[in-house]
Amino acid sequence: MPTPRIDGVALVASELNRTVIFYRALGCELPDRSGTDGHLEAQLGSVRLMIDTEVMMKSFDPDWSGSGSGRMTLAAQCASPAEVDRLHAELSQLGSGSHLAPFDAFWGQRYATVLDPDGVWVDLYAPLPSSDESS
Repeated sequence: MPTPRIDGVALVASELNRTVIFYRALGCELPDRSGTDGHLEAQLGSVRLMIDTEVMMKSFDPDWSGSGSGRMTLAAQCASPAEVDRLHAELSQLGSGSHLAPFDAFWGQRYATVLDPDGVWVDLYAPLPSSDESS
């Protein structure tokens, strides 16, 4: 089983249009906003830059405040939903605890957020099995 790896850096934009313009000026190939659900991504080599709106953050984390380390996170892809759960428990003990306990997100991933020793958010995720895989 592959080990988890950080494959994304996430930012929360207070003004998505300005943020897109800013990162495009730095060479990031971000898609047009039309049809977006508040989440955009640009591939930066083997790492993704992910940009979410404040509305998107509050859609799954109603207590999100937008201050401090919650505006920037690391994201680690896990091999399975079970690994998200296992790593959440392990890393919560190694770091500064948990921010979001594992849950099945509406976008099709098992998802959780832990805090590193300095309070930086680290998102853990894995694709959920599709409904046709489980039948």
